[in-house]
Amino acid sequence: MPPADTLLQALLDRHRRAPDRLVQILREWQAQAHWLPRADLATIAAALRLPLAHVEGVAGFYRFLHTRPVGRYRVLFSDNITDRLQGSEALMHELCRRLRVTPGQVRADGRVSVDTTSCTGLGDQGPAVLVNHHQVLTRLGPDRIAELAGLIEDQVPAARWPAEWSQVEEQVRRADVKLGPQPEPGRSLQAALARGPLGTLEEIRRSRLRGRGGAGFATATKWELCRHAHGAQHYVVCNADEGEPGTFKDRVLLSRCADTVFEGMTIAALVVGARQGLVYLRGEYRFLLEALQAVLERRRAAGLLGRGILGQAGFDFDIEIHLGAGAYVCGEESALLESLEGRRGTPRIRPPFPVEQGYLGQPTTVNNVETFCAATHIAWRGGDWWAAIGTPQSTGTKVHSVSGDCERPGVYEYPFGTRIGRILEDCGARDTQAVQVGGPSGLCLSALEFDRRIGFEDVPTAGAFMVFDRSRDMFEVARNFARFFAHESCGFCTPCRVGTALVLRRLDKLRAGWGSSEDVQVLTELEHLLQGTTHCGLGAAACNPLRDTLLKFRPAYEQHLQSLHFVPGFDLDAELSQARRATGRDDDQAHLETLP
Repeated sequence: MPPADTLLQALLDRHRRAPDRLVQILREWQAQAHWLPRADLATIAAALRLPLAHVEGVAGFYRFLHTRPVGRYRVLFSDNITDRLQGSEALMHELCRRLRVTPGQVRADGRVSVDTTSCTGLGDQGPAVLVNHHQVLTRLGPDRIAELAGLIEDQVPAARWPAEWSQVEEQVRRADVKLGPQPEPGRSLQAALARGPLGTLEEIRRSRLRGRGGAGFATATKWELCRHAHGAQHYVVCNADEGEPGTFKDRVLLSRCADTVFEGMTIAALVVGARQGLVYLRGEYRFLLEALQAVLERRRAAGLLGRGILGQAGFDFDIEIHLGAGAYVCGEESALLESLEGRRGTPRIRPPFPVEQGYLGQPTTVNNVETFCAATHIAWRGGDWWAAIGTPQSTGTKVHSVSGDCERPGVYEYPFGTRIGRILEDCGARDTQAVQVGGPSGLCLSALEFDRRIGFEDVPTAGAFMVFDRSRDMFEVARNFARFFAHESCGFCTPCRVGTALVLRRLDKLRAGWGSSEDVQVLTELEHLLQGTTHCGLGAAACNPLRDTLLKFRPAYEQHLQSLHFVPGFDLDAELSQARRATGRDDDQAHLETLP
């Protein structure tokens, strides 16, 4: 094997030593070197003509990049609430016991480290684990944990583990437009070419398609603004970073309908005049990369990507896939663009908006996987056909990631306007207490609201649909979500950085049985504070689960309002240490310890 320095130089050459490729360079080098020593970061900084502090700052921002040694087997348990309810915490501790390793630390021999990570996008087939950031293990149980420990101790390469352990099923329970029969590759593109860019844009406008990422911005308006923006080059970006806990619909769409998604991007390129497209694929979906690249190669060979698409002179467009490195905030479109440009995923101040100054400062339209999929079907069948589905304000269909306390978890597609109760009936949910729609940043609905309907005018959603029966403690659900937001705060603004940590600290205090009604009042005040003062939507939405559960499930909090007493099995120092690890903000926590 060539020396490490030769391999690194070759990697840098392959990425043209371009600063905007920094995240990809770090991710790929770590896959070879296992972690990122400072000497290697210095070499990369010099080659890219960047300050070492900048490169170290980027490497330290993403949770899948490591500037300190980790185990040769890096095992990360999904810490989403649905995995926890299926026993992931007990399974992790059992694996640690068998491997004689402390969670969050590297074993003395350097062989293994075990820790938690945010939702891995496998909520329909958990408990799930991510190994070395690229191999997934699904449906874990005690027997499999015992076998896993043995394989690690015997140093069996992960590639030789039983294939069924890594089986990821699509689990499409109800298909409609986007998950049903797909147009043949190129058919929708031919229809778009026949209409021309403006005619295609008019069909998207007539369809009244709104973005499926949660915000619901009109797709035609976004494309038109990008089309008319001044720039040397226009870009089309697909946001495939569905990091919202409980969401896995894009995973299924990319597995099942990749041609349709890429065709939608190509149709958008025709409309906005783009020559380059980028897919930002979340790091947890690394296992999809080779299959997606194979689809792109097939489309190039068929004349559906590249120069002169379908024989149309001047219609040149190609797509490249970039992998994220583990940062929920990169689901926000401007943070995603920062990451694509090789920087920390810190949301930008807007305006200017991406349609005016996006990727590399050029006009860029950013849409998510499901939106591009919908655009392909609209180009094929027409805007009026799409507008006839759903409701006047919410046209078409929505794909839902259903998980939690139900018999048939998986992916369900319904027209907008479908009742919450209908989805619960179809997935086999019984004695349901609550549904978290749209992930932690969405809405928590009680049983009194199951007649409400999915749609922008009633219950908007990015796609998650987590079910909790009456045996579940909704306080613990809210606490899990609070831990998630505290961990995922990018740290840019003080209200979010400190506020999310304060929320988690108060909830931990309640959980310990040391809380009072004053703590509940403080939590309410924090919720109001974060709503109006944070830099981006992450902080503004961080207290949504707290607000909804306090309002609708108050007894779940009141049972924790006890006078000071000893709680069996509770270790305050351990709890505070866990909170510090979760937030990664030891400096802020040290300050917060002095607060009342």
